[in-house]
Amino acid sequence: MKTDSAGRASWRLVEIWGDTADLGHLAWSIAIGLGVSLAGFLVANRVLASTVATPELARAYAMLAGLGGCVVSGVICALLFAPKREVVEGTEADPRWREEVLAELAGEHGTLGSVADLPPSVVREMKELEIYDLFASYSSRQSSGKLDEGAAS
Repeated sequence: MKTDSAGRASWRLVEIWGDTADLGHLAWSIAIGLGVSLAGFLVANRVLASTVATPELARAYAMLAGLGGCVVSGVICALLFAPKREVVEGTEADPRWREEVLAELAGEHGTLGSVADLPPSVVREMKELEIYDLFASYSSRQSSGKLDEGAAS
């Protein structure tokens, strides 16, 4: 049986809405959410039924209490169950993948433009993210490729 780095069986992990979840923790989270929000709704409905003028208004306020229970259950589950994702920093991405992404961006928008046209704040941010050189080299290769095509025709 395959296990992840924390020793959990990999068949217990599922991807939901772009995030990884443990099936057991997911089931407990659903049960906690259902219990807390339903309890909040039922208690508020009973208390408000005798204090609010109309039953419809009491039910509406009770629904708000149930929504508050959803938030409370989210906090409880966040405290009980740690995230299952692993964030890895400092690994080098495949340079071919980066080139493919840049080519796809250029294909969607016609051209990426020139990094010389960017405002200084954007250049500073790109340098902080360590992607300035990538865009600058792609931009220079793209413009030299266009010059070669123009010379050939």
